[in-house]
Amino acid sequence: MIKIKNLNKYIDHTVLKPEASVADIKKLCAEAKKYNFATVFVNPSYISLAANLLKGTSVKVGCAVGFPLGATTTEVKVMEAMQAIADGAQEIDMVINVGAVKSKNYKIVENDIKNVVKAVSPIGVKTILETCLLTNEEKMKVAKIAKRVGAWFVKTSTGFSTGGATVEDIKLLRKTVGPKMGVKAAGGIRDYKTAIALIQAGATRIGTSAGVKIVTEPTVPDTKGNY
Repeated sequence: MIKIKNLNKYIDHTVLKPEASVADIKKLCAEAKKYNFATVFVNPSYISLAANLLKGTSVKVGCAVGFPLGATTTEVKVMEAMQAIADGAQEIDMVINVGAVKSKNYKIVENDIKNVVKAVSPIGVKTILETCLLTNEEKMKVAKIAKRVGAWFVKTSTGFSTGGATVEDIKLLRKTVGPKMGVKAAGGIRDYKTAIALIQAGATRIGTSAGVKIVTEPTVPDTKGNY
């Protein structure tokens, strides 16, 4: 099995479940410091806590906005993102307006992403497509919009819908946005083998609550003795 150099820096270590406690966030941040992950991602109410716990480290704090449905108005997403940054967030993952996509109202989708990107610049924005709910044509259209209006990443999933990241979706998104834009795989990534397959397919970031397991899981040889 192929080994990825600096695999820890692909990981957005995440706790976004509604029942997350202060103890859960403290554990998340302690693990992120120990393994030097790229970021931790938490809900807005925990941004200040996470920022304080990670102050002075290289681990960034990210916030999910419009989460998990993406059905709030653009104005609410903008305010939520700006408040998160004021509280210490250094990256923003926003859920697109999935209903607008299904209604073929791509102007709403574009304005939604563009206004959040503009409001928080130069902070990076990842756009969550919720790929399990979209056709391939819709995925490509939204990815092109996100790239055009200045988002840093396209991201597959919230992890709260009917499906998560797939190799096929990562390949499609990478082909659509080209080699330079970030592509984040998230949703259902719980082991080393899955993470590596997604990175090989073109993911440059992995969103997961299983970051520790992924980077500490021992590699085992395949039937041919390759690691």
